[in-house]
Formats: sequence, C-alpha cells, structure tokens
Amino acid sequence: MRSYSLDEIRKTFSSSTDFNEIFDVFQSALAQQINDVELYRLLFWNQSLTADEIRLFGEKIAAEFHDLAFDVFLWLASVFEVTTATDDNYELAVHYYQKAAAIKPDVPDPYLDACDCYDPDLNIPPLGILLEFIRRGLEHVADPVPLYRRMASLFEMVGDMDQSDHYRRKADEAEEHPPAEPPPSA
Repeated sequence: MRSYSLDEIRKTFSSSTDFNEIFDVFQSALAQQINDVELYRLLFWNQSLTADEIRLFGEKIAAEFHDLAFDVFLWLASVFEVTTATDDNYELAVHYYQKAAAIKPDVPDPYLDACDCYDPDLNIPPLGILLEFIRRGLEHVADPVPLYRRMASLFEMVGDMDQSDHYRRKADEAEEHPPAEPPPSA
C-alpha cells in the first residue's frame, strides 16, 4: 500500500470527488497510524461523500483510534445536523450524539447539542427519543441545570407548559442547591 504525505492526505480528503481515491488515501492514513482528528474533519466535510460513506469512515476511525472516538462522534453528529439529504439527517445526528455520550456520559455537550436538532414542526428527531436521551444524561452530568433548561424549552416548543414549568422549577431548585463539591484530593 502506498504511503501518502500529510499534505496529499489533506488535499484528497478536502477536495477529491473520487471515492476510490479517497478510500485508498484513508486506508493509507490508518495504516500510517495518523490519529489527527483535524485531518479527518476535512474528510467528514467532503461534499462528494454520501451519508453512508461518511459514516463508514467515521466508524472506522473511532474503532481504530479509541482516544478519538468521542470527538469523531461529535463531529459526525455536527455534520449530519447541518447537512440536508433526501432522508432527514437529524436522526443520524442524534445517533452520533448518543454514541459520544456513551463514551463520556458525564460531559453535557452531546445532550445539549442533540437538543439543537429538534424540529417541532416535523417532530424530528422524535421528541420522546430526545427526552429519554437527556434524562439519561441527567444521571451522569455534574451540573443538571443546563439539561433541565433544555428540557423545559423542548416542552415549551411542543406546547406542554406543565412539563416546561416542571423542568424550569427543577433547574431553579438545582441552582439554589448545587451539589457539594468533592473535597480536594490529598
């Protein structure tokens, strides 16, 4: 297998429209053990790739470089959140936010970012799935206030003011009585 320089890889990932060429360069990057998330971000934003091709590359990177998996899944989610396709990519975005949260469940970003995907007119992604994801996050994040506030906002969007008020109260209570900070380690 031919080895490519970083410049060749960057150029191919960002501007090539030939899947076979991109795949060959990608395989070479993996074989060279290049684990630079910035380099792979160029690949994710390549406009010539289909959603399935982007997923193929992202899943392979995450499997190959476990230390990059969280960032890769967040980037895949952000790509699917802003791209349009014949199928709605918001569900793919939430899927990858869930995968990121599975790696670092105590980090609030995947939960909060997933809320940005919600389209109340189309109920995409389905509100129930999104709310269940956020509820799981509440079990892990140190500061639940931002998640409570997002849940209140989501319920308000769909006109459920009772639930919206409930989560606003929970956020206010959590702000008034924050969890005790752990003692400094000796």
